[in-house]
Amino acid sequence: MQQVISVWVRDPRIQKNDFWHAYIDYEICLHTNSVFFTKKTSRVRRRYSEFVWLRQKLQANSLLMIQLPQLPPKNPFFSLNNGQQVADRMKGLQKFLEQILQSNLVLSDSCLHLFLQSQLSVSKIEACVAGKTSFSVAQAVQSSGLRRFHSEEDLQRDLSVSCDSDSDR
Repeated sequence: MQQVISVWVRDPRIQKNDFWHAYIDYEICLHTNSVFFTKKTSRVRRRYSEFVWLRQKLQANSLLMIQLPQLPPKNPFFSLNNGQQVADRMKGLQKFLEQILQSNLVLSDSCLHLFLQSQLSVSKIEACVAGKTSFSVAQAVQSSGLRRFHSEEDLQRDLSVSCDSDSDR
């Protein structure tokens, strides 16, 4: 059977921290039959800065054995209200993911799996990969829903609920 990994970056949404600070996050949908993934369908929301973190982490973890593709450039004049800029960035983020998902070395990286298939924040991903959480990478992936875990208690509560399917809702 041929390995298939399909990824889409879509549904940009403006998130407001407060009156002056806002950002856009994007939904990442993954469908796969790959042996590299235990969860075959997932959806998460990530922002551009988290993609930047992922690329830096994957490059460091691959020990420069591969050259990762570039992300769409950070534009100092990026406007949340400019539909063309948002669409161009979204296409660039999707292209980045499509390219990195072709590397078996990258596919074996726990940071990638948590980025694509868990709701953990970047700091929680780093803690989980370093073994500094009471849950494993596999537990975080299997328990992910459509919200971020704000504390370890949230994750533990979510882990106690059994899942009947691979897909998030």
